[in-house]
Amino acid sequence: MFETLILILDATLRVSTPLILAALAGLFSERSGIVDIGLEGKMLAGAFAAAAAAAVFGSAWIGLLFAIAASVSLALIHGFACITHRGDHIVSGVAINTIVAGLTITLGLDWFDQGGQTPSLTGDARFTPIVFPLADQLADVPVIGLIYSELLSGHNILVYLAFAMVPLTYWVVFKTRFGLRLRAVGENPHAVDTAGISVALIRYRAVIICGVLCGIAGAYLSTAHNAGFLKDMSAGKGYMALAALIFGKWRPVPVLFACLLFGFLDAVAVRLQGVSLPGIGEVPVQAIEVLPYVLTVLLLAGFIGKAVGPKAIGKPYVKERA
Repeated sequence: MFETLILILDATLRVSTPLILAALAGLFSERSGIVDIGLEGKMLAGAFAAAAAAAVFGSAWIGLLFAIAASVSLALIHGFACITHRGDHIVSGVAINTIVAGLTITLGLDWFDQGGQTPSLTGDARFTPIVFPLADQLADVPVIGLIYSELLSGHNILVYLAFAMVPLTYWVVFKTRFGLRLRAVGENPHAVDTAGISVALIRYRAVIICGVLCGIAGAYLSTAHNAGFLKDMSAGKGYMALAALIFGKWRPVPVLFACLLFGFLDAVAVRLQGVSLPGIGEVPVQAIEVLPYVLTVLLLAGFIGKAVGPKAIGKPYVKERA
């Protein structure tokens, strides 16, 4: 029983990683007042760019750089539409998601001729697990050995990076000058402008950070969690990340726990497939797999608590002329 729990928690960490990265990406963007429903599209673009570059160059790290570049490019397009031209944030985000969903398949068909997929990645083209010292020797030690060898050890570097980003994000947003300005821009951009600080510059910095994190999340999907790009492989994770962001009230630590909750439900769904529960019998696979998505809808619809975002979120800022 304990071993099963550890395996579920181990899977939770792996499944939660792209959610954490995407949710933190959304946190930076939305704290500055830019609604980013395009997390899904940027993550998917990052996944394709990473897998394609890794397949060509044979390096997961080069794939990661291409993923970040692709995602940041989309983030800048979103910023150009919403910040410079004061366009509708939702429309821009949906447009990015729609374009990327079709473009990745089209490019995949043209470049690799494998039905929209990239070639299977092996060796250095993937991020491999990092085994902690003495993990194999301590595996047989009761409780502690299993936690150390199975739960903590054996993940790739992007998993550890995702969890390290949570305290780093907290420090940047709440303990630095940039974080203070970021939050101020999302609450009262007029006051920030009056102080002589460029609202547009702060918001562009925020969307660039958002693009970097989404790119890493996408690279994780195709070069770490999987061995190549598959059609629509983000599978709604961008929307789940957005739901986790709202559920966590735009604060890094609560957002982390919301992502872990989604990851746990996903991990449990995998473990319970084909398992007969006492008094219930065998639960249909579809009923289990739909749980994370049902929770996402409930959170986004506001059924589980009321979340109040930054006051200026989604509102274009027009600089007053003297």
